[in-house]
Amino acid sequence: MSVRLRLQRHGASKDPYFRVVAADKRKARNGRFIEMLGTYNPVPEPEEIRLDRQRIDYWLDQGAQPSDTVRSLIRKLKSGENGIDLSEEGADAEARAAKAAARKKAKKEARQAALEAAKDAEEEASDDDDDESSDDDADASDADDSDEDASQESADDSDDDEESQDSSDDSDDDSQEEASDEDSDDSDDDSDEDDK
Repeated sequence: MSVRLRLQRHGASKDPYFRVVAADKRKARNGRFIEMLGTYNPVPEPEEIRLDRQRIDYWLDQGAQPSDTVRSLIRKLKSGENGIDLSEEGADAEARAAKAAARKKAKKEARQAALEAAKDAEEEASDDDDDESSDDDADASDADDSDEDASQESADDSDDDEESQDSSDDSDDDSQEEASDEDSDDSDDDSDEDDK
């Protein structure tokens, strides 16, 4: 039986993670395996490599052949790059605690950044309100001036209207007087005729 160290794909579509396993090379990729040696998650930045180095060394001594990807993962683990050696006692627990602390710190920084952004936006809004209120004051004084101009113009117009009404009233009075004069003339004529 020829043993191969290779990856088994798991996870969702477009969100994979892999198990590093020792398996018979004749078995299917995700088929039966002899031993699970660790995991590899390529999605997060930086990628997560968790391997049991002692068991990998055992299988390599037994003649197992690693796949190209597993060979590169072993190389990264040995160089200390992004890897967690599960054969060290408590390494997994330390790594999980460090990851949780990093996540907590990132949340705290994000919350603080959001508060600062909200505070800056509030200050800008209050500055804009101050600018708008000074603009509104200027607009209000301009509006007051224009209202005064309009009221003066309407007062002038009403004076003109009154004068024109007075003149029309005068002409009406004149025409009424003429009409009354004619009536009186007619009545005089009538009275003259009655006398005859």
